[in-house]
Amino acid sequence: MQPSRTLSDKIFLILKGIGMGAANKVPGISGGMVAFVAGFYEEFIYSLQKINYKALKLLLNGRVNCFFAYVNGKFLGLLISGMIISYFSVSLLLDYLIVHYELYVWASFFGMIVGSIYYVSKDFNNWNRKNLSLMLFGLLVGISLSFFDPAKENDNLWFVFFCGIIGVSGQTLPGLSGSFIIMLFGNYVLLLVDSVNALFLTFMDILSWDLSFLADPVRIRLLKVLAVFSLGSAVGLVSLSHLLGYLLKHFKNGTYAVIIGFITGSLGVVWPWKDENYGVDASGAALTDSTGSRVVESYDRYFPKIDVADTWIAVFFIFVGIMIVVSLEMYEKRSSERRS
Repeated sequence: MQPSRTLSDKIFLILKGIGMGAANKVPGISGGMVAFVAGFYEEFIYSLQKINYKALKLLLNGRVNCFFAYVNGKFLGLLISGMIISYFSVSLLLDYLIVHYELYVWASFFGMIVGSIYYVSKDFNNWNRKNLSLMLFGLLVGISLSFFDPAKENDNLWFVFFCGIIGVSGQTLPGLSGSFIIMLFGNYVLLLVDSVNALFLTFMDILSWDLSFLADPVRIRLLKVLAVFSLGSAVGLVSLSHLLGYLLKHFKNGTYAVIIGFITGSLGVVWPWKDENYGVDASGAALTDSTGSRVVESYDRYFPKIDVADTWIAVFFIFVGIMIVVSLEMYEKRSSERRS
């Protein structure tokens, strides 16, 4: 049975979806981490796990209400609605803030991850040798990701499909950023900028009854890339949720230990103080995306100077990020007490 939700719970769930949508767009931040910290991670995974053969059978037989109840449709619907809203609102605001206030944005994310580590680990008391080893494994994987240099762009459709499967990991694995993995694969601009912009332009053309894009091979190629990437994401989301559902059911403590390690290791990815290394092509010209922005290929991290005002402003935003997570925890605790 689906849990009863008050109006405030529904609104807050949409806000959580907005948070997941915004997080998934930023390399280094995981939508799954938002779900984990906000207290609905297990419900999210188990709801996705219900998208299976039985759900398909209910849908094909026209039993829509049964299908909706079986897959926890109210929960997923509110969450997905928040993600869609985020795509057309918060994500655009986030793009602006990263361009103009990059240090403070990364500092806020860094603080949120620090708060997440506290939130996740404070109630985890099963620290035996096995779980410590699993946590260390997750930590090493998370740290190692921050030292990889991105590969070159590859629009082969089989590789794009694989990127979809792996890229959606950020939705289901806290601490593992799908957009960052796509950046390492070299396809961040292709999949999350160029192809999405192509879809937006296509919608605008259709609304104005302009079908000239059908004769544009570049636009058609980008739309094919986006379709294959979306298909791979759908396959990855369902398959990973089944795997994680199994792990949470049979190896919950070990799974949580690895997640804690992932989240801790991801601190290196979102370290606020870093210099960007921009990509160039074979002729030495700067690589740019469809918006004209230069493409970042890697980062050089450094420790900040303590006599610079920006450093202390960034530290303030780190504490702001921590308080956001603490506030979410307090809200979830009060909501649980009201429901019980």
